[in-house]
Amino acid sequence: MATKKRYRPNVAAVILSSKYPSTCEFFVAHRTDMRNVWQFPQGGIDEGENPVDALKREIYEEIGCRDIEILGEYPEWVSYDFPDKTRTKKLYNFDGQTQKYFLVRLKNGAKIDLDAYEIPEFKEYKYMGYAELLKKVSYFKRPVYRKVIDYFMKEGLI
Repeated sequence: MATKKRYRPNVAAVILSSKYPSTCEFFVAHRTDMRNVWQFPQGGIDEGENPVDALKREIYEEIGCRDIEILGEYPEWVSYDFPDKTRTKKLYNFDGQTQKYFLVRLKNGAKIDLDAYEIPEFKEYKYMGYAELLKKVSYFKRPVYRKVIDYFMKEGLI
């Protein structure tokens, strides 16, 4: 009998720079705990927390910024499995994550502070276009990122 997979409830932010809509640049950051892993800000949903509140908390904890505007929400939860080599002790009870994605724009004058939280999640960040983004981020997240961003584009949100 097959064992049912366990997925960690999570939120993720597709963040556009404050230059949007005149310039479409996506925020991606380099994790501190994994070599050459670039991704969108994301994180777990605490017990009793709704996805929007979790999103705002995670963005603040990971990039030190509260100056955001939520532009849209992906209509479904998206799940992916962790590759065996990326499993960490912190997440060992989970086979992957199920995520609620949001499209977020940084407000004009927004400041990023990767050291705002006690243990920084990221060591550097960049803004990049869609094609560059899909080359830079972790291979196992590319299909999800493509699916979510393409949806936001189709809906006219990007």
